[in-house]
Amino acid sequence: MKRLQFMSVRLLQGLLALLVIATVNFLLVRAAPGDPVSVMAGEAGASDAQFVAQLRQQFGLDQPLPVQLGNYLGHVLKLDLGFSYRQQQPVVDLILERLPATLLLTGTAFGLSLLFGIVLGALASRNAGKWQDSLITVVALVFYATPLYWLAMMAVLLFTVQFDLLPAFGFFTVGADLTGIDKALDIAKHLILPSLTLALFYMAVYARMTRASMLEVAQMDFVKTARAKGVAPGRIQRKHILRNALLPVVTLAGIQAGGMIGGAVLTETVFAWPGIGRLMFDALLQRDYNLLLGCFLFTAAMAVLFNLITDFVYTLVDPRIELS
Repeated sequence: MKRLQFMSVRLLQGLLALLVIATVNFLLVRAAPGDPVSVMAGEAGASDAQFVAQLRQQFGLDQPLPVQLGNYLGHVLKLDLGFSYRQQQPVVDLILERLPATLLLTGTAFGLSLLFGIVLGALASRNAGKWQDSLITVVALVFYATPLYWLAMMAVLLFTVQFDLLPAFGFFTVGADLTGIDKALDIAKHLILPSLTLALFYMAVYARMTRASMLEVAQMDFVKTARAKGVAPGRIQRKHILRNALLPVVTLAGIQAGGMIGGAVLTETVFAWPGIGRLMFDALLQRDYNLLLGCFLFTAAMAVLFNLITDFVYTLVDPRIELS
């Protein structure tokens, strides 16, 4: 009963947050210069005022802004994200078409960054003050400070242009007509560079967070008591220090997991990965309002969902926390 009540409250909070986000996104997008009608009329080479007015009426852009906002929120409440002006398809269909590629990229990057970040952070804390600690700290700081787009371009130049080891662009090899396990391996080869590029930044964050949290927990009384009882150092590190130090790491990971989907725009653009981030970038260039707003709202919904999941993971990582 308590778990059901917790889920209901969190879900209601998430829905209210999404409604506010949808309103703010709509107003911000409408405040930007240009609109889809201007872009479409310019590409068609038609500057006739009557033609432009017909397009505005067709897309509902001739109505007052409050009316447009009300219509948009009404459709959102019905889970209707509208129709793409440029793609001539429902926005939901376009997002769902790109969703598997984005989930594959961000899921792989998230898993790699969390795994290696925690392992490296634990190794650094165990060797605090030694050369291993200094090396891991410096490497993490370098990856944290390096711009993501620069890292992506350097990966392409090194592993594709220079050594020709890995493919740099696309989801699979075009024209290869691969099937089964061969197609899966081809997709995996194309996944290596974008997933590692995206993972390196977050891995650096998790490594630094894990190290700091474990060093803090190592000074607590229950850890000193375990040492006084003669518990093996390895067991103290795993069972006592690491488990209690994971809570802030899980918090940060839960916040970034949802944002990673929207934050993959640069990675997907550089590597021509056909995901939601690339779709969002194209919609921005084309002033496709409905598609852009749909992408924004979808990524926000994913962030809310991952935050809800994080709240449940809290209870698994730290049994002292109860649902309330």
